[in-house]
Amino acid sequence: MRLVKVCGLTNPVDAAFAAQEGADLLGFVVHPPSPRHCAHLAEAGREVGDRGVLVMVSEETDLLSRTADSVGFRRIQPHVPARLRTSVAETLRGRGFEVILPWPDEDGQEPCPGVLYLWEPSPSRTGLPGGSGQTHGLAFPPPGPFLLAGGLSAVNLAERAAAVPTPFRAFLRGFDAASALEREPGLKDPAKVRAFIQAARKTEMPPEPEIENRKLKIEN
Repeated sequence: MRLVKVCGLTNPVDAAFAAQEGADLLGFVVHPPSPRHCAHLAEAGREVGDRGVLVMVSEETDLLSRTADSVGFRRIQPHVPARLRTSVAETLRGRGFEVILPWPDEDGQEPCPGVLYLWEPSPSRTGLPGGSGQTHGLAFPPPGPFLLAGGLSAVNLAERAAAVPTPFRAFLRGFDAASALEREPGLKDPAKVRAFIQAARKTEMPPEPEIENRKLKIEN
């Protein structure tokens, strides 16, 4: 299964285009300091259906739940301190949400059970929580199936996928991109979005491993 996530969507036009081009997941950032903050979430996400993903920097599970519920999203990507990652994820899953769990590329992280992880650059290196448009060293992988993130575009996607260390390639489920698909911060370039999705579909993926706990497989 190859999942393609277009993130940092801020308006219904860009969201509809990404969906039309075949993106499996559509990410909407709710974080005012970000240039990709979706100030009008209800409008931007009104017709994305079950593809919508709330991307939010918050450890308040009630706020995360209410925000996702307000637009009918059933997936949440919560950016929280590492010490709270397990409790936040478990609470959200208990409320019926699918959790895409951010996993920065940094050492010393405690294992945290998850259905799907987002392998992204470390905030300690980039200075930013979540997406930064930068690549990472592919040194400290998540403990389960993941989407690869970090400065991805149609230009470098195949190279970055091939650079994933061999022992971890079997857990690569797809790709996530945001800033590299823009014509300016917060606004997508249709040609870049289309090229990224097409490149992701063409990228050779390893066979899915036999995992004893089949809950590790996200339903698309």
